[in-house]
Amino acid sequence: MVAKQFPRAIALLGPTASGKSRLALAIAKHFPVEIISVDSAQVFRNMHVGTAKPTQAEREAVAHHLIDIIDPTESYSAARFRTDALRLMTEIHGRHRLPLLVGGTMLYIKALREGLSPLPGANASVRAAIDEEALRHGWPAVHAELARIDPHTAARLSPSDSQRIQRALEVFRISGEPMSAHFMQRAPDAPALDIDVLALVPSDRSLLHQRIAQRFDAMLNAGLVEEVRHLKEKYPLHSALPSMRAVGYRQAWEFLDGTIDRTTLREKGIAATRQLAKRQLTWLRSMANVTTLDCLAPALDETALRLVREHWSTPS
Repeated sequence: MVAKQFPRAIALLGPTASGKSRLALAIAKHFPVEIISVDSAQVFRNMHVGTAKPTQAEREAVAHHLIDIIDPTESYSAARFRTDALRLMTEIHGRHRLPLLVGGTMLYIKALREGLSPLPGANASVRAAIDEEALRHGWPAVHAELARIDPHTAARLSPSDSQRIQRALEVFRISGEPMSAHFMQRAPDAPALDIDVLALVPSDRSLLHQRIAQRFDAMLNAGLVEEVRHLKEKYPLHSALPSMRAVGYRQAWEFLDGTIDRTTLREKGIAATRQLAKRQLTWLRSMANVTTLDCLAPALDETALRLVREHWSTPS
């Protein structure tokens, strides 16, 4: 059977604070694009400040997809993203427009480009055993165990990311193979895709760190803590939900619980965002067929527009 050929698209990827959204809007001024968000936090409704969603005016100027599609009590997966993105790419192409995938959740793009190999299902007894180990030794120690058996997966996970650490260990203990090995296996039903990936990578990591600090301060000033307080009042949330484990929201939750003060909230939030950016850059370095752009370069927009123009003018 011949694989279905999906429409061409461009993916604009990069670490947090690299300027992806700004550049996407600049591209939209010159080309008929619709933006598909590649962001595991922007899918949640009523989470605006800490996810840096596009403003209402920006969303009215350019069509955005996969934003505000589920409540913070729900979960969204790479498999669901793949299904949603493939459908949207076809619909956008049908409107004679170009799908522009924009974000920093690299697993989503990997799932889209390569498909997903089946992972073993959840096993309650294995999860309980891992939880017991974490209770005795702490999640950083469990993360260290994961690093011994699956260093690639451990490198992209924070030592406090209990949910994903647990899942990675669970997969290994059930299947005998690390999660990274499963991810490297191309799914047999992977679609035929033509996606040009533009990766925004900083030439000076310290300047990206400055952007990250400024961005987090802006979120605090814009009411991140108040947003989390409102979410806790509106929804039956708990701290283990994916929405409340997102960077910024996790630290704001701790602040509202009284376990950290405002200064520590800021310090931990900035540190967690830096760690996220580091993991995103690790993902980008591992991707094949990627065009790297310096997100700090003065001529960034000009270079990106030229590449999009080449993509747009080449027959599919």
